[in-house]
Amino acid sequence: MTDGTKPAWVALSKFLAPWAAIVVFSAPIPTIRAIERDRSVGSLPLLPYSSMIVSSFLWLAYGALIHEPAVWRTNTCGLFMSLYYFMRFVKHAPPKSPTLPGSVQDHSNAVLLIVLGTLAIIYVMPIENPAHLIGNIAVIFCVAMFASPLAALKTVIQTKSARSIPLPLAIATCINCGLWSIVGLFDIVDFNIYFPNLLGLVCGIAQLVLKLYYGSGGTEKGVSEMDLII
Repeated sequence: MTDGTKPAWVALSKFLAPWAAIVVFSAPIPTIRAIERDRSVGSLPLLPYSSMIVSSFLWLAYGALIHEPAVWRTNTCGLFMSLYYFMRFVKHAPPKSPTLPGSVQDHSNAVLLIVLGTLAIIYVMPIENPAHLIGNIAVIFCVAMFASPLAALKTVIQTKSARSIPLPLAIATCINCGLWSIVGLFDIVDFNIYFPNLLGLVCGIAQLVLKLYYGSGGTEKGVSEMDLII
């Protein structure tokens, strides 16, 4: 037992969870390097990076409000990494493209709006429990983000090819979401922590099952690796 009440495996999960999250945050590095090498983003979307900024900021704010260092420290790292990815991507992206989707300015405005809105909830609006509202927004945002991987999984089934599923990332996602699910359920005891991570775990397991079942054969139809990154 740890801290007199919690099992050692819960404490170990809490120790490992931030490191697993950083591994997942690092997943776009090869793609960013390829963009800088080619000096072009091709048809890759900007959405994963703008979404990562927003998600990291929301969870950073939530972690700070509930005084949970494991949450805010991890997402501070994620925020800086996602800002770096965003800036490197934008450097080589066209001002507007249907694959971004929309324009770079649209993404910048949306990120700024959500950040300012979050700060307003914390410091300006007369809300008794801003942490509860921000946590709910972060969960809704996470659930919405799962629409992209689920759509990609549908394409994998239709084309009978799992070539677009990066196996290391799928494994890292399962480990990350599994550890945070344990932390949310048994340590922090917070629905806003364990619910989205349980969903992420289910999505990650589904990717692994499809990867094992279909392998990397078959025919793909335009599924980008970035479509599977949260």
